[in-house]
Order: sequence, then structure tokens, then C-alpha cells
Amino acid sequence: MAGIPHDHYEPKTSGEKWLNRRLPIVGLLYDTIMIPTPKNLNWMWIWGIVLTFCLVLQIVTGIVLAMHYTPHVDEAFASVEHIMRNVNGGHMLRYLHMNGASLFFFAVYLHIFRGLYYGSYKAPREITWIIGMLIYLLMMGTAFMGYVLPWGQMSFWGATVITGLFGAIPLIGEPIQTWLLGGPAVDNATLNRFFSLHYLLPFVIAALVAVHIWAFHTTGNNNPTGVEVRRTSKAEAEKDTVSFWPYFVIKDLFALAVILAVFFAIVGFMPNYLGHPDNYIEANALATPAHIVPEWYFLPFYAILRAFTSDVWVVQFASFITGGIIDAKFFGVLAMFGAIAVMALAPWLDTSMVRSGRYRPMFKWWFWLLAVDFVLLMWLGARPAEEPYATYSLIASTYWFAYFLVILPLLGVIEKPLPMPETIEEDFEAHKATTGGTTTVASPAE
Repeated sequence: MAGIPHDHYEPKTSGEKWLNRRLPIVGLLYDTIMIPTPKNLNWMWIWGIVLTFCLVLQIVTGIVLAMHYTPHVDEAFASVEHIMRNVNGGHMLRYLHMNGASLFFFAVYLHIFRGLYYGSYKAPREITWIIGMLIYLLMMGTAFMGYVLPWGQMSFWGATVITGLFGAIPLIGEPIQTWLLGGPAVDNATLNRFFSLHYLLPFVIAALVAVHIWAFHTTGNNNPTGVEVRRTSKAEAEKDTVSFWPYFVIKDLFALAVILAVFFAIVGFMPNYLGHPDNYIEANALATPAHIVPEWYFLPFYAILRAFTSDVWVVQFASFITGGIIDAKFFGVLAMFGAIAVMALAPWLDTSMVRSGRYRPMFKWWFWLLAVDFVLLMWLGARPAEEPYATYSLIASTYWFAYFLVILPLLGVIEKPLPMPETIEEDFEAHKATTGGTTTVASPAE
């Protein structure tokens, strides 16, 4: 960790010295595994290892599934059935891959909201946060294209609806949509494009994850207090930190084991619980499902997309001042991507000088309301596009944008924070005293 005094790798044998001069891979691994980590991390810091596991799981199972999948509209559905029925362990591989995506997004949402609560996006970690948001966008793209591959009814019509959003962009929308589809409609060219990108993007995500880890190893980990590790001397730094190995590694592995016990129970006993039954019907361009619903992890932003109809005054105003260029459909697309953009801009929208939400009494109320709002949007995204759900979606969407664009900037001005500990050691000792001598630490993966 740059800037924090600690022992670095020193090769001892002649073989280690020879290798270190030519390829210092051992030193890199040593400095990573022995990195000084704030010793007051709580259990919300475990999601890094869960996300790493999910990425590896998705890549490994995806490679094996690709060996048996046929990206052609006449054979894709049958090839998935072949995987499920005839390939040794194929049904388990597919269920691991399907539910692994859900675990991936479940962990990433907790990871993001942890960062929002503890201010992990604040200086000097803005780049770490932006890289994380890029990873999240690529995850969404990869998951969407993967959902199309089984070529069931929900796959086909989901692809039709989502790619149709690009056509709403004025002037350049239709050429982009045609390029994305490979033609005028969702067809074989679309399936081939999506299969290629679905296979490629996880490796791009893996590269960005490496940069993400490098970024927070450079700036240092955030922690529940938001207080930085003392860097004036090695002795002071050691009072605020412990090494990643063995303390955090063992605890991370314990947490991962507990989460995987639940995960494998779902895979083994209820693998299709989060799926949609229509996707076990082969795609038919002549039969539209009664209600097109994306995967659960897209639902909050799907609700925002549908919330801004032509009856909403802000949409009417935008359409009036742009001469009709921005219609309801385009406004919905802007709102959906804008909901992610305002999250990415949190480092600059949050004006508070205090990093952690633990010491911000007013912030806590608004933050937890945001968390409830996110779950509400998820539920609304699965409801039909009719009243009263349309009104509820508009209210929930309005709060999402108000939190980032209005509430966060204002809180930094009007909120009076609580007293903070001077050092991480002070917080750690206080916590140890209140828990009778026991401590809780968790993973530095952020």
C-alpha cells in the first residue's frame, strides 16, 4: 500500500533473487497478501472476495458451456436443452452459471451501497469508484447478452425491447440499433454478436478488476470510521493496521463458505426460482408474452425507464424546449442511464467533509430511505406498467435523483457531524471494550 510504511518482499535464496531481478512476481504477490489493512473493518467488507469468486465461477462455467452451445437461432434453444439433458454435469454447470449471475449482482449491490454509506468514493478514491462503476456497467451488459443466449421467449422479447431503446436516440439511434442487431430486427446476426460479446466481456471485466484492486492498494483501504491510516512512521501504521494474511484471508474464507452454503442450496433445490417460466418456451417472433420482465437485478432501472411517460410534466417540458427531439421514450432512456451516472458522480456531488455515514446523523436517514427506495424500484420493475404502479415508480425514481443531485450536496452544508475518533486504533480499542474484548475484522477487497 503506497504511502504506508511496511515491510516489503526481500528475496533470500539465489533462485528468488534471480527471479526477482527478471520478473518480480513473487514480490508482487507478497506485497498483496501481506498488505497492511485497517484493523477495524466490519463484515460489510467481505463482498470483495465473494465478487472475485463469482467472476471466476462465471468465466470457468461460461467457457465450458460455450463448448456445447450453438449460437444459431434454429439451434440455440435445442443446444441449451442438450446441455441440460445430455452433457455430463451440464445441468449443474448451467444452474451454477445462471444463479452465479444473481449472486454476482446481489454482492455488487451490497458492495456499492457499502461504499455509498461509508464514503468509499471520497478523495483520494474517486478513480477507484469510477472504475467500479465501469465494472458494474460491463456486468449489466454481459448479463443482458447472456440472458438472450438461451433463445427462449423472454430472451427474444427482452432483446427486442432493450435494443429498441437505442432507436429512441435522435439522429444516430437507428443506425446504432441496426449495427447492434446486425440487421433490422433481432435475428441470427444478433445472437452471434451477443454470444461473442458475452464471451469476451468477462475477460475485460477481469482486467478492470485488476486495475480496481491496484487502485485501492495505491490509495489505501477505506474503513468504517473514514479516518486514514497514520503514515508518519511504521510503528504508528502498525497500530492502525494488521496484515491481510492471515487475519482477513481466514475471515474472508469463513464468510465465503457461509454464503456458498446458501448459494449451493439454492442451486441444488430451487435453481429456477429467480428465472421466468416463459424462457423455457422457444423464441417466437409472432407470440408476444403478456408481460416482459427482465432479470431481477435490472428491475430498479427498468422501473425508472418506464416511470417517465408522456404524461409526466418534466417529459413534456423537455419535449417542448427541444422541439420534440426528446420524447418520452428517449427521456426514459436518459433517466435509466442517468440513474447510474449520478451514482458515479457521487464523489463530486457529496459536499460533506466527513467521509463515513457513521458520524452523519441526518445522512443516515436519507441513505436508508435510498436503500428502501432501491428495493421498492426493484419490486415496481416487476409490476405491470399501469396504475398505481406507474405513479409509485415516478415517485421512487424522483427520490433516487433527488438524493444524489439535491440531498447529498445540501447535507454537506447543513449537517452537523458527530465527533470522530482521532485514529483507527482509537476506534478499534473502543469497539473491543464494548464487545468484551472480541473484535470484528473483514476483507480489504473494496
